[in-house]
Amino acid sequence: MKFTFVTLFPNLVEPYFYDSILKRAIDSNFISYEFYNPRDFTTNKHLKVDKQMIGGGAGMLMTPQPLFDCLDEIKRKNPEAYIIFPLAAAKPFKQNDAKRLAKKKNIVFVSGRYEGIDERVIEKYANEVFSIGEFILTGGELPSLVMADAIARNVEGVLGNADSLVEESYENNLLEAPSFSKPENFQDLSVIKEFLKGNHSKIATLKYNLAICKTKYFRPSLVTNKKQN
Repeated sequence: MKFTFVTLFPNLVEPYFYDSILKRAIDSNFISYEFYNPRDFTTNKHLKVDKQMIGGGAGMLMTPQPLFDCLDEIKRKNPEAYIIFPLAAAKPFKQNDAKRLAKKKNIVFVSGRYEGIDERVIEKYANEVFSIGEFILTGGELPSLVMADAIARNVEGVLGNADSLVEESYENNLLEAPSFSKPENFQDLSVIKEFLKGNHSKIATLKYNLAICKTKYFRPSLVTNKKQN
């Protein structure tokens, strides 16, 4: 899996790959990453990549020419590159999307800045558009990283133990059940006793019921969707 980031600010993205699971995945050649800066493709002598919006409106918009040329170059090198735009006005990114996209060979994230990206760029090049939540950020770099992280975890080999993916939140439309570590008692707070008895069948049933309770409390819409399915 190769992640390609189209961004004006590569330094905001790259450090995230310097440590922990993603660093080990890169060292083991399970994933890789690269950057394209739209400024490198602009024909503007001042290297500007933004212009005022037609029809008025506050702020500036990323203009088509640099992004057209940049994305054309990416597609020329890899015609199968799968291009994603993080947008506030888009469908929510979900765990099933992360699992599905983990089967792609090359995912391209195009990070907007200023007041966003000229719609013609999105219409021509987007394979999919996603939102990571109902809020506005200053750029698309953080959403791109969020999605890249979620996708990378589902790439075969990235997690040392594939079983780590089995009982995670959003599997089967449920949030993950509470988990505990040693010691069994810490500052008068105890682990659920059933977890200590070693009966794996009863523990699995308890975890399932706790997952349902947790989901009903925090994300009741997921329980509704589960019933409809």
